Amino acid sequence: MLTVDESAPVIVRLSAEINAPLERVWALHTGIDDWPVWNPDIDQSRLQGPLAEGASFTWRTHGLEITSTVRELVPGARIVWGGPASGIDGVHVWTFEQVGDRVTVRTEESWSGAPVDAATDQLAAALRTSLEDWLTCLKNRAEKLS
Repeated sequence: MLTVDESAPVIVRLSAEINAPLERVWALHTGIDDWPVWNPDIDQSRLQGPLAEGASFTWRTHGLEITSTVRELVPGARIVWGGPASGIDGVHVWTFEQVGDRVTVRTEESWSGAPVDAATDQLAAALRTSLEDWLTCLKNRAEKLS
C-alpha cells in the first residue's frame, strides 16, 4: 500500500465525517472532470482516459497547473495520486470508510522539493487550508444531494 513521503518537510493529515452513502462520496471525489462543479478552488480538471492506476489528470488550482498520476486505486475505498507541480513533488492519499450511516474520509498529503524547503511553514499552512476547504466542499456537496 502506497503512503505519503514520510520524510517530506510538509505532511498534512485530516479527516471528515460525511453523512451520505459511500457510493455518493466516492463518485463525487473520483468524478475528476466535475471537481470544479462542487469545489470552487479548482478552476478546471480533466481525466485522461478511464480512472485506473497509471491514468493521468490535469487540473488547475490556486494558479497552479498540475498533472497528477493515479498510483493506487481501490474502488470505493482508496485512491493515491501524485506528481510534480512547480518544483513541488506531492503525494496524496485518500481513504473512504463507511461507518454506520456516515463516511469517514481521510486525506494525507506530503510535499517536498526546493520551493517547500524555502517556505516550509507557509506552504504547510496553505496545504492545510486547501485540504480543509476540499473536505468541506466534498461534505457539503455529498450531504446536499441527500
